[in-house]
Amino acid sequence: MLAKRIIPCLDVDHGRVVKGKQFANIKDVDDPVKLGKRYSELGADELVFYDITASSDERDIFIHTVEDIAKEVSIPFTIGGGIRTVEDFRKVLLAGADKVSVNSSAVTNPSIISDGAKRFGSQCVVLSIDAKRNDKNSWDVYVKGGRENTYIDAVEWAKKGEDLGAGEICINSIDTDGVKNGFDLELIEKLNSILSIPIIASGGAGRMEHFLEVLKSGADAALAASVFHFGEIDIMELKEYLKDNSIEMRL
Repeated sequence: MLAKRIIPCLDVDHGRVVKGKQFANIKDVDDPVKLGKRYSELGADELVFYDITASSDERDIFIHTVEDIAKEVSIPFTIGGGIRTVEDFRKVLLAGADKVSVNSSAVTNPSIISDGAKRFGSQCVVLSIDAKRNDKNSWDVYVKGGRENTYIDAVEWAKKGEDLGAGEICINSIDTDGVKNGFDLELIEKLNSILSIPIIASGGAGRMEHFLEVLKSGADAALAASVFHFGEIDIMELKEYLKDNSIEMRL
């Protein structure tokens, strides 16, 4: 059995880590390099850095920050936001990232998934999906930092992403993001029933029990932000708790 992963998420806006609630009420947190290094030392399994306004502002990825992160962080990390071409994949990977996450660009140009996988390997390609419940008991895909509804079915899009060559799906529930009442377990269970690639669950962590629930529901990794940023949950204590509850963890 593969070990489950705990992944702090660092949303970056113009060079600073920020955090909001349901993609609004954004607050400043810290410097991304400094915070990434701290998480690396505190026992995180991986890190994810999202440039949350690169797509909506139509600007390039923060490549110099990626280079600085690579110098300070000793665990794998993923970069997303502003990735529009396979050349952007190349730049980010050369700067030191281990994986590249695509979201808005993949919706408008799905071939970026297959092209990236063919050139760099599926293990480098993460399809990130911002999903929100609709009135049809399903989930719609949102893009541009959760600002725009595409009306694409999120579960079907995840399956298409796998078929195109994505190595992982990172699914973020807009409904539960920052609310701290738990992950969207129904969404995770639906994805787990149709996907064979790893699922990273995002949005809703508030207590250690929430991580246990989502990892038992089929997620291969649990991603969270504010509970780590503001010291509400200690990463190593969380991993010990999960191991004590029969979840395979790297300690």
